[in-house]
Amino acid sequence: MSDINRIKERINFCIKGELWEQIPKFFEELHPADIAEVINNTATPAQNKLFELLPNDIKPDVLAELDDQAEADILEELSDEEISEIIEEMAPDDAADVLGEMENERSADILELMEDVDSDEVRELMQYGEDTAGGIMTTDFVAVPADMTAGLAIEYIGSLELEEPFYYVYVTDPEGRLTGWVQLWELLKKNNLKTPLNELVEKEIITVHTDTDQEEVARLASKYDLSSLPVLDWQDKLVGRITVDDIMDVIEEEATEDIFKLAGSHDSELEYSSPFTACKARLPWLLITLGTGFISSLILKQFMIHLSMAEIVALSFFVPIIMAMGGNTGIQSSTLIIRGIAVGSSQSRKLLKILTNEIISGATMGLICGTTIGLWAAFVISRETTSAVAPAYLALTVGIALFSAMSFAAVFGALVPVLLNRAKIDPAVASGPFVSASNDIFALLIYYAVTLLMIGVTHLA
Repeated sequence: MSDINRIKERINFCIKGELWEQIPKFFEELHPADIAEVINNTATPAQNKLFELLPNDIKPDVLAELDDQAEADILEELSDEEISEIIEEMAPDDAADVLGEMENERSADILELMEDVDSDEVRELMQYGEDTAGGIMTTDFVAVPADMTAGLAIEYIGSLELEEPFYYVYVTDPEGRLTGWVQLWELLKKNNLKTPLNELVEKEIITVHTDTDQEEVARLASKYDLSSLPVLDWQDKLVGRITVDDIMDVIEEEATEDIFKLAGSHDSELEYSSPFTACKARLPWLLITLGTGFISSLILKQFMIHLSMAEIVALSFFVPIIMAMGGNTGIQSSTLIIRGIAVGSSQSRKLLKILTNEIISGATMGLICGTTIGLWAAFVISRETTSAVAPAYLALTVGIALFSAMSFAAVFGALVPVLLNRAKIDPAVASGPFVSASNDIFALLIYYAVTLLMIGVTHLA
């Protein structure tokens, strides 16, 4: 067990025994992120007590690391004056996130209590959507004019009070438009101290605008291995930067959101304290799935109308298999396509190749599984059946139906995310309940249609 885990265990022991006076010495040995983890996993009354025990200088860092529910509970117990003092010491983007989760009236009161310089930065960030580049950027960046020498730039940087580390110095023209960047260590080279920055500047730079979606920000940072991204306004003026810690938060947030969508739910359910609120988030998709069940029951009813009892019994053995195999095939295909869209393959021929491969794979897997279930069906269906149709022919019907259902499911599961993406709808909603429930219906329709074609409408009437 690591030292960090041992310290956490000692803190938990002190919490259970209400040995509050011993806890501060353990906090001194932990990173703010670890302290936040301890508070997140503690009951609400103790959370407030633990936050009170923190040294004032690390309260801003711990508050920035707390999950939304713990943060809200703690802030509810603090006065506006206490919150303003903490937020003034936070990075502007973290401060904007905290105030953005509060009621407008209270956040406005807290901003009024803050120093003008700090409050103006936070107000600027709060005007942007929370899921945009403007909403996750920080105004804490270094920008210098192109005609400044490296030596003067170093002196200027030394006079700044920055909340977050930086590795790139942005170079701007007199109007504040970004012209390029210089790596910090280039400025420190002795031979460059008297060199103007316009001779050192790297002009090939990846930028985003304030209204760029945060998912696109994360994709660009991952694609080009960037530790920060400069943010421009509608006039192409440099207004902020997005740091790697925020990029990682976006990646985690988007991944979590997509995982919940695959299950027909929402990531905000992690914060729900009421089971009824959780039901409200999940129930719509479950009702849709229930509706598809009603349709499935109507299709099964048609089997009752057109088939003899012996044939119904024989073919019903394989209804769950055909529905399950079709649903799983569709989910596999849609998941692969969604992943391709998420990593940017939709902008190239690669997605078309993946789509084609899925269609071929679906047909191949359908042929293998259809042949296998056909042989199994021939073994399972009794030769003493009173049906006028030979058991071998019923088994062939089952095999062809499974082949057709899996082939269709692969095409359907692959096409739906692509179509939704083209329609500007998040393709993650295509998986989980949607594809699974839809494929249940189509699998039964295919089974029914193949049965009619194989056994014959005349015979079935």
